[in-house]
Amino acid sequence: MIVNFDKCLHCGGCVGSCPQNAIFLNDYILEFNDKCNRCGRCVRLCPVQALKLEAKV
Repeated sequence: MIVNFDKCLHCGGCVGSCPQNAIFLNDYILEFNDKCNRCGRCVRLCPVQALKLEAKV
C-alpha cells in the first residue's frame, strides 16, 4: 500500500473499513501489517485519495 502522507487527513476511516484489521494509525502514521489482502476497500473509502494499491510483483 502506498500512502500519500501529504494528502492523508488521519481520519482513521481506512482503519475502520479494513475487514482484515490490517491497518493501524500510530501517531498520525498509517501502518499496514501482513494481514492486508489488497481488497482495496480502504483505497475506495479514503475521501482525499491518499491511498493507492501497489502494483503486483
